[in-house]
Order: sequence, then structure tokens, then C-alpha cells
Amino acid sequence: MKDRKIRVGVVGVGHLGFQHARIVHQLERAELVGVFDINLERAEYVAKRWDTKVFKDLYELLNEVEAVSCVVPTSSHYEVAKEILAHGIHLFLEKPMTETVKQAEELVKLSEKKGVKLQIGHIERFNPAVLAVHQFINHPKFIESHRLAPYNPRGTDVDVVLDLMIHDLDLIIFYLGKEPVKVEAVGVPVITDKVDIANARLEFDNGEIANVTASRISIEKLRKIRMFQKDMYISIDYLHRDVEFYRKYGDEIIPFFPEVNKSLEPLKLELESFVSSILKDTKPPVTGMDGLRALRVALRVKEDIAKRIHNFI
Repeated sequence: MKDRKIRVGVVGVGHLGFQHARIVHQLERAELVGVFDINLERAEYVAKRWDTKVFKDLYELLNEVEAVSCVVPTSSHYEVAKEILAHGIHLFLEKPMTETVKQAEELVKLSEKKGVKLQIGHIERFNPAVLAVHQFINHPKFIESHRLAPYNPRGTDVDVVLDLMIHDLDLIIFYLGKEPVKVEAVGVPVITDKVDIANARLEFDNGEIANVTASRISIEKLRKIRMFQKDMYISIDYLHRDVEFYRKYGDEIIPFFPEVNKSLEPLKLELESFVSSILKDTKPPVTGMDGLRALRVALRVKEDIAKRIHNFI
């Protein structure tokens, strides 16, 4: 049916889940059926704000929806996602996908077995600056990224690699179309008991190099990636949604500034794409396999950091 709406529930309505509920409520091709959270008071607040129903039991919600946006803490991703997929419900799962590669692999297999969509929330794929330059990226040979943020207690259930760096790891894998053959990384805990600042050097099979830095103990925010490919330098500022190119024409270096539609809201684009993939029965733009690849590389970074910290101690 042309005007059919996908019946969607939101599981986990903390800070980010609140925004998911807001956007699902606004989407033309979705109906926000209800929300669930183990914090009933919070769930009732969000439900009232977005004119929807509170479900006191996850399974009651699953019996009423076709799709779920899952925004629970990372430590609960696997168990909650497994229940949702086992019920044959399409799933949007926030990043990082799970805590282990084995868990992520199981979710991918379960989604395939049940014939449902599994999309992972790597939101930078939908950043207007990223969308504006994708057509120009052609096998970069050197990539450098910095993602720095002030300390925020939210997100500290995981370390900085899974909290922040994984965004850039996903994009680098996306741009190069493959995972690195070698990973070297360093990092240290500073404020929390987990690694708060980290740097990774990724080497790929054709000599490509990526140098990735992430910190959640910086004074100011910085989110930039710079790519160098034949006859071109590309700089993307994720935070301010700015892009600049420098292209070689003959003996001259010419600046080029692609148009960026800064009014676009990445989370809205992300959830719209999820709903659209269900309606059109197409592959989600960020699949479970994409989430698995990013997680696999992130865990390799974590492992190398842990090894070096152990050796240092």
C-alpha cells in the first residue's frame, strides 16, 4: 500500500532514545506505537511527550510492532537485540553493535534466518558533509581523523574506542571497502577506569594508511577527517558540516567547496532510511555486516592497546 506506515517501537528511552522517539513520531511513513524502558518513570515521560503508549513488558511491545529502534546500553545490546530479532521484528540497533564479535555474528545470522532488516546506527554516514563528498572519494591512500570531545559521563559504559573512534573506523572501512591487515594502537585511561584517549594506525593490503585519534577528555570538540588521494585532498568537518577540496589541474592547485545541505538532520535521515528499507524490501544503508566489520576493527584496536598497557605495567 502506497500510504502504509511501519509500526515502530523504541526500546530504551534515555538521552538518545528520547531523540529516536521524537523522530519516529515525526516520520511520515512510520507510526510510533510505543516505548519500553526498565525505568518506567522515564518511559512514561517520553511516551507523554511524544503522544504514545508505555509498554511495561518488552514482549508486549514486540507483539504490537513491525520494527524496533533499540537504544539500550551497549552491555544489553546483544540480549535485547536477540529477543527482538527472534520475534521476527526488523531492528535498528545503535552502535557499537555488541560487545563481542561472536555476538555480532549471531545477530547477523539471526536476522538473515528470520528474514528481517538489521541496520546499525553509524550516524556519521548520514552527516550532510559526508553525503556531499561521497561521490568524489576515489580510493584514498592516506587518511587522518581526529574525534575529540570534552568529558561526559554518558557513554562511559564503554571505552573511547567503542564510544567515539568506532565512528571513524566505520567510515574508513566504508571509504576503502575493506578492513585493515594490520592494526597498531596506543591508549590510556585518564578520568575513567577505561581508555579515554587512543590512537590507532591502520595498514591496508595495497599500502593505504589511516591514522585515527579519539579522545573524550579534550577541552574543545573536534571532529575532522582528512583524505589524500590522487590529485586531490579532501577535508571533512563533521561537527560544523563543512567540506573543502584541493584538486590538481595541470600545474595548479584549485580549491573546491561542494555544497552541503546543513539543514539535514542525520538521525532523521538514518531512521527514514531504516523505515524505507522495510517498505521497499531493500538492503539497509548500514547493514549488520557493516556494524560487524566496524566492531571487529574496534576490538582489534582495543586488544592492541590492552597488550601495550600490560607490557608497560
